[in-house]
Order: sequence, then structure tokens, then C-alpha cells
Amino acid sequence: MKRPVAVESASAIIDARITELGDWRGKMLAKVREIIHEADPEIVEERQWVRATSPGTPVFSHGGIVCTGETYKNVVKMTFAKGAALKDPSGLFNSSLEGNVRRAIDIHEGDKVDEVALKDLIRAAVALNLKGKNKPKPKPKPRRASSKRAD
Repeated sequence: MKRPVAVESASAIIDARITELGDWRGKMLAKVREIIHEADPEIVEERQWVRATSPGTPVFSHGGIVCTGETYKNVVKMTFAKGAALKDPSGLFNSSLEGNVRRAIDIHEGDKVDEVALKDLIRAAVALNLKGKNKPKPKPKPRRASSKRAD
């Protein structure tokens, strides 16, 4: 009989990633994560796009993906799934600006995060995800009986 493989929680994997990085990127990912949870305590941590060559991407969701928290050699990147539809009065978005859907914030070593503006952006992303979730789906229109012509 096969024994089930233990599945680590996404939160535990994000914790491990922060520790593994051990530099400014790990500290920044931890800070961003803290800001996300302060903005919306109902945020759920997930891990998506897991491959043999990648442990996956940390994803923060509430009613759908709010944003991801990726780490690269020189940047911590927060990609907002529906960022193009969000107002960004503080100008936090500085990457992926040409896309029709996503927008991202690249945070470099030494950058200071505008916590108030970031929380506002996160709350707006959650509100956008939840908008329309409570509306009843329209009923499908009844189909007409097809009239098949005899040849």
C-alpha cells in the first residue's frame, strides 16, 4: 500500500523561501506578505505554477488571484492579476505597463515601499475580484426546437 505524500502548506513553502533567500529579497518578500495580510486578513496564500524546475510561485488570493510575490536575482516582483483595471494614483505600478490585464511592481534593493498606497491597491484588487461574485448568473435563454428540413 502506498503511503500518501505529505503536502506542505503554501504558507510553509513561502516561509521556507524567505529563509532560503537569506538576503534583502527574503526580507522584502516577508514585508510585502505582511502588508498584504494587513490590507486584507482574509487573503489566502497559495502556490501555483509548480514544475520540476520550480517550487512554484507564491500567490495571494481572495475571490481570485490578487497578486503574486516572485523573487528574482535583482528584484522582488508583485504582479497584480487584474492590475490594468485598478486605479493607481500613487504610481506604484512600474512594470508590465504595456499589458492589457496585468500590472506589476518591481521592488529593488534599497527601495522603500509605500505601505499605505500598497494596502489601498490590494484592497482595490480584492474588491474587483469580489465585484459581481454575489450577482446571480443570468438564466440561459430557452432554446428553440430546431426544425430539420427533409431533403
